[in-house]
Amino acid sequence: MPYPDRFYPVVDSVAWVARLTKLGAGTIQLRAKDLDNAAALAIVKEALAVTEGTPTRLVVNDYWRAAIDAGAQHLHLGQEDLAEADVPAIRRAGLTLGISTHDEDELDNALRQKPDYIALGPIFPTTLKAMRFAPQGIERITAWKLDIGDIPLVAIGGIKLEQARDIFAAGANSIAVVSDVTQNADPDARVRAWLTDYPEVA
Repeated sequence: MPYPDRFYPVVDSVAWVARLTKLGAGTIQLRAKDLDNAAALAIVKEALAVTEGTPTRLVVNDYWRAAIDAGAQHLHLGQEDLAEADVPAIRRAGLTLGISTHDEDELDNALRQKPDYIALGPIFPTTLKAMRFAPQGIERITAWKLDIGDIPLVAIGGIKLEQARDIFAAGANSIAVVSDVTQNADPDARVRAWLTDYPEVA
């Protein structure tokens, strides 16, 4: 299977991981903030237990030590976390590595780590967290994809299902989705719509 899947939900709890796994999401990122090492390890272990035996791949955001200790297979790092992470240890543990980027300097920094995918954002304005970067716009996706070549490109930030066709047409391989699922009036129906419109095999 390609990695990550074209529909790539990002959630902040094990309950969401369980819900999306039951709905058939192929790749789910667990992004729970401000945990100490013990709490991070506990939540990663719990999320891995939920996805065990299913086709769903769990991507751990930020907590690289917990990911290694819990036996996770996939990791995503922002630039700040990348600066503090032991990338050789991550690679020795066999984890895949995705990295967030927002400008050319961050892209150069990410590419030096030979990541398994690059994330670009925010594509559109987002209210979920304060961003020091302006929205990138769809055109930047095409430029980024030309720069990174065969490395999968994940678009993130304010993207809704109705915009997905244009995002993919611009060159994205995957769309990371947060509020379009977690703040939707009917999250389950929205997930099914994503999976119906954008199954893994094009």
